[in-house]
Amino acid sequence: MKLLVTAAILCFTIALHAQIKEKDVLFTVDGDPIKASEFVRVYNKNLDLVKDESQKDIDAYLELFVNYQLKVKEARRLELDQDKKYIREFNNYKKQLTKNYMSDNKVTDALVKEAYERTTNDVKASHILVRIDETETDTLAVYNQLLAFRERVLKEGYEAVQKDVHDGITIFAEDLGYFGGFKMVYPFESAAFNTPVGEVSMPFRTRFGYHVVKVFDKRPSLGQVTVAHIMIASKQKDSSVVAKERIGQIYKKLQQGEKFESLAQQFSDDKSSSSKGGALQPFSGGQLGSVEFENVAFSLENPGDMSEPFETSYGWHIVKLIGKKGVEPFEEVEAELQNKVSRDSRSQLINSAMVKKLMDTYKVIEHNGAKTYFEGVLNDDYFKQAWNEPVDFNAEKPFLTIDKKVITYKAFFDHLIKEQRKYANRKVEAKAVVNTEYNAFLEAEILKYREENLENENQEFAFVLKEYRDGLLLFDLMEKEVWNAASKDSVGLQNFYESHKIDYMWSDRVEAVMFSSVSKSTMKKVEKELKKGVSEEKILAQMNTDDKIEVISTTRNFERGSNDLPKDFNFKTGISNIYEYNDAYHVFNVNEVKPAGQKTMQEARGKLVSDYQVQIEEDWVKTLNERYKVKVDASVLKRVKNELLK
Repeated sequence: MKLLVTAAILCFTIALHAQIKEKDVLFTVDGDPIKASEFVRVYNKNLDLVKDESQKDIDAYLELFVNYQLKVKEARRLELDQDKKYIREFNNYKKQLTKNYMSDNKVTDALVKEAYERTTNDVKASHILVRIDETETDTLAVYNQLLAFRERVLKEGYEAVQKDVHDGITIFAEDLGYFGGFKMVYPFESAAFNTPVGEVSMPFRTRFGYHVVKVFDKRPSLGQVTVAHIMIASKQKDSSVVAKERIGQIYKKLQQGEKFESLAQQFSDDKSSSSKGGALQPFSGGQLGSVEFENVAFSLENPGDMSEPFETSYGWHIVKLIGKKGVEPFEEVEAELQNKVSRDSRSQLINSAMVKKLMDTYKVIEHNGAKTYFEGVLNDDYFKQAWNEPVDFNAEKPFLTIDKKVITYKAFFDHLIKEQRKYANRKVEAKAVVNTEYNAFLEAEILKYREENLENENQEFAFVLKEYRDGLLLFDLMEKEVWNAASKDSVGLQNFYESHKIDYMWSDRVEAVMFSSVSKSTMKKVEKELKKGVSEEKILAQMNTDDKIEVISTTRNFERGSNDLPKDFNFKTGISNIYEYNDAYHVFNVNEVKPAGQKTMQEARGKLVSDYQVQIEEDWVKTLNERYKVKVDASVLKRVKNELLK
């Protein structure tokens, strides 16, 4: 028994020693330490993202990570972190990232769950609004006016009151239709969703004024739809193709009974979906960049239903409904809702909860006499927006202290100056102004202090921020040293091309006109006419009418191995055999056969530049390894491997 206990203690002790510690340095780059915890975090984060199995090997990944740190070191040597554009972009990102860490989780969770309920349901409502200034405090008369409107709506009906009171200046009586969460300001949204169907809310205030809202209906949201589409882009390489006419031809072929999926494979310009018969990933309302497309997609009722041709900013479309389903589960949209809540006016509730918690964390000292002083010096000039710094004003006197940060009288004075416009031409007691603005100032300063110290207080935030800071530097460095260098180095690019010509070859190609039809007999007629020397235009005119499209033609270069050519295609000039593939029949009028051969430098330029960039980067990394000394701590690396492999 004693041996077993001793063995257990020994194993536990070994495990403790095997664990990496926060202070452990995995390697140094010219003496600059890179912690083991950073490597472990990055490795674990990217483990599921890499497809190359070699990158999952710890030693191989360490080499990539060392090269990454070498590049960051080089970027700092070149002072890219001092560039104004870099500083501006980094600060913008930091500002956005900070928002995610400036909230009370319990309040945020409650608001996110509420938001989910409201985004998965719609409410149909109308309202009456009496406009008043956001800073107005004497609102009793307006409130009573809304109470009177409410009584009239209950007795006379909304439409009658709407016609009588709406003036479009100070009183608005408007039908709002169906809307869900985040479509209205938060107080209005809450009033609408909390009012039962058929009832009228009590008066409530938003930044626009006082409202009452009449709720007519509530329903589940539209959910998610899956469709397939055929798209003919507005801009065509083939100048003979007019998008509107081509989509009309395809629509007629669909009406004639031809398969949607086959026509999508043959003619759709959306190459990301054409090979799948035009099928798109499921989407919900507001997810796509085209309102027109969404409206048509959601209007289709039953699987298999097809739209008529319609136009968007991308081109002309025909949409086929594959299926519809209900709203997404909460877990799948939680992160998105968190972002929306943080940007919405309801975030003020989160801020208030956060400040309350921070007040218990930080040592906040409200200096005696500070508020009383400002109550005494605030005079009538303040309400005329003419208030100036008081005589003998002690700008540097401590007004408020948060931990070790001293906030001066000058800071609160500046805040009052900034906010005095709100109180212009109003009669408010100085004490009320100071109290209101002090609370707002205190909340803002506590949140500001939290932001300033967040990188020291929150390890996760510090890691994410460092990743972006280094990644942004690396992007600028790669652009300077690799990407731009490859495209501008014409001599180097020429030499690289000459030494790697075998990598840039054409497959067999034909320059041809392809005629397509679902009918083999029709295609035989086309073949016959082509052999007579009849032109493409005349053939199409013979085969097609305004009411029926039998044949569609496409003119371009076709390369061996592409989806546009049958696998057994005979590469020779003249009229081809009739081929059956993609659920249709095709015949080609081949004008020229272009055999497999060397691509010119211009023809290969896209891939050539990319390959040359790889070569430049490999050579550059070698020079960085020579410039900077990298020293790996073998004992720390061993502990890192033990932790990652357990």
